[in-house]
Amino acid sequence: MTDRISPELLPALIPLPVLIPLLAAAGTLIFGQRQLIQRYITLVALTAGVVVSALMLYLTDQHGTAVVQVGGWQTPIGISLVADRLSTAMLLVSSFVLLCVSVYGSGQNIHDGGDKQPTSIFRPTYLVLTAGVSAAFLAGDLFNLFVGFELLLAASFVLLTIGATAQRIRAGVAYVMVSMLSSLIFLTGIALAYASTGTLNLAQLSIRLAAAPEGVRTAVYAVLLVAFGIKAAVFPLSNWLPDSYPTAPAPVTAVFAGLLTKVGVYAIIRTHALLAPDGRFDTVLLVCGLLTMLIGICGAIAQSDIRRLLSFTLVSHIGYMVFGIGLASVAGLAGAVFYVAHHILVQTTLFLVVGLIERQAGSTSLRRLGGLAAASPLLGGLFLIPALNLAGIPPFSGFIGKVALLQAGAMDGSALAWVLVGGAVVTSLLTLYVVAIVWAKAFWRPRSDAPEGHLAAANPPTLIEETDDVLYDERDDPGRVPVLMVGATVLLGTAGLALTVFAGPILGIADRAAADLHDPGAYIGAVLHDPDAFR
Repeated sequence: MTDRISPELLPALIPLPVLIPLLAAAGTLIFGQRQLIQRYITLVALTAGVVVSALMLYLTDQHGTAVVQVGGWQTPIGISLVADRLSTAMLLVSSFVLLCVSVYGSGQNIHDGGDKQPTSIFRPTYLVLTAGVSAAFLAGDLFNLFVGFELLLAASFVLLTIGATAQRIRAGVAYVMVSMLSSLIFLTGIALAYASTGTLNLAQLSIRLAAAPEGVRTAVYAVLLVAFGIKAAVFPLSNWLPDSYPTAPAPVTAVFAGLLTKVGVYAIIRTHALLAPDGRFDTVLLVCGLLTMLIGICGAIAQSDIRRLLSFTLVSHIGYMVFGIGLASVAGLAGAVFYVAHHILVQTTLFLVVGLIERQAGSTSLRRLGGLAAASPLLGGLFLIPALNLAGIPPFSGFIGKVALLQAGAMDGSALAWVLVGGAVVTSLLTLYVVAIVWAKAFWRPRSDAPEGHLAAANPPTLIEETDDVLYDERDDPGRVPVLMVGATVLLGTAGLALTVFAGPILGIADRAAADLHDPGAYIGAVLHDPDAFR
C-alpha cells in the first residue's frame, strides 16, 4: 500500500505540521468555555500531526530531501521549509510525544488558576508550542529557526506559570530570562552571519561561509553554538534547567524535559553539519559532552526529589548526544540521532510516571515515599521499565543507543574519544545507581520507614473550579489516578519498547540521516537547486 504513496505528495505535507496546530489553537480559543470541544480539537489536530509526520518520514527516507518555498518566493529570498530524514524523524517522535502528553493532560484536567482565569488557555498554548517545535525542525534558514524558538519561548512561559503560584512564577521568570539571553546570543549570531555572507539560508550560508575568512566562520559558529548550548542544557550552560522544570504541572514538565531540550540538540546537529569549521569545535563538543554526562549524573545523586533527580539525569544524558555530534563521523551522528529519539520517549515517560506517583502518594519527595510497588504494581512496572531503559540495561533501546555511541568512539580511536567512552560507561552505571535508589526508597521500602512518610498526603484535596468538567490541581485528590493518565503513560512506555523491538530499521534510518548530515550536498542541492549559482 505504501508503494502507492506518490513522492509528489511530500511538498503538500511539509507545511502541515506548522499549520494544523496553529489553526487548531485558533479553534480552541473560539471554544474557550467549552472544555470538551477544546479537547477534541486538540486531540484531532495532534493525531493528524502524527499521521502527517509518519508519511513525511516514509517519503523522505524513500525519495530524499524535499523543500517548499513558502509564498512562492524562491531561495534565498523566500522562506524555505526543508524536510529530510533527520527533520521528519524528529517530527514524528515529537508529534507522538505531544499527542500522548495531551491525552495525559486531559486525564489530569489542568486548571488555569481559578475564577480570575475562566478561559482555558492550556490547550491553545500547547498547540502553539507544537507549532513552534515543528517550525524549528523544518526551518531552512536561521531567522525562521529563531522564530520557531520564540514561539516555544512564548508558549513555554504560559505553560510553566499555569496556576500562578509564587513558585511557578519564580521558575517561569528564571526560565524566560535564560531563554531571552539565549535568544539575544542567537540574534547576535544571525547578525554576524548576515553581515559576513548576506544570507541566512542555511544551505547558501554553508557555501558562503566556506569561502569566508577562517575567523569569520569560527565566530559565527561559536556564537550559534553558545545559543543552542543554552537551549539544549549543555554544560556549563545547563544550571538553569533543574530549577525551572520541576515546578510545572506534570504534563508540562514531561514535554519540556523530554522534548524541548532536544530542539536545541537538533539545532546543534544541523548547524554543525552545515556551518562548523572543519573539526575545529569537535574537541570542544567532546569535552562539553563528557562534563555534561558526569556533572549531571553527580547532581542527580545528590537529589531527594524525583523530579529534580530526573532533571539532572536529563542534563546528564544530553552529554551522550553531544558525544556523538563531537565525533563528527557517520557512526557517531547515527548514534546521536538514535539516542535523541530514545531519550525523548523514555524521559517523557518517566516524568509522566512521576505525575502518577504524585497523584497516588501526594508527593515526589523520596523522604516521604514508600511502599508504592505494593500499593500499585502497575505504577511500579511503569517506572521500572523506562528507568532500566534510561540506565542502558540490555536489551532496551538505551543499551542499543549507548553501544552505538561507544562503538563510534572506539572507531574514532583518539585518546579523547576513549576518555568519552569511559565517561559514558561510568555515567550509565551511575544512572543505574540513581534509579535503583528511587526504586528502593519510593517503591520497595515500607512507607512507615520513610523519614517524612506521614506528611505525604497531609493536605486534603481541594476542588478548584467547576464548569463543564470538574478541574483539579495536579497535586489534589491523592490516590485517584484517572484512566487517561495511566493509558497515555502506558502508550508512551510501549513506544519506548517498540524502539527496542524495531531497533534495526530505526537504526537504518538513523544511519541514512547521519550519512546525509556528514555529506550535506543533497540538502544544499535540494534547497538551492543549483548551489554554484548562489556563490
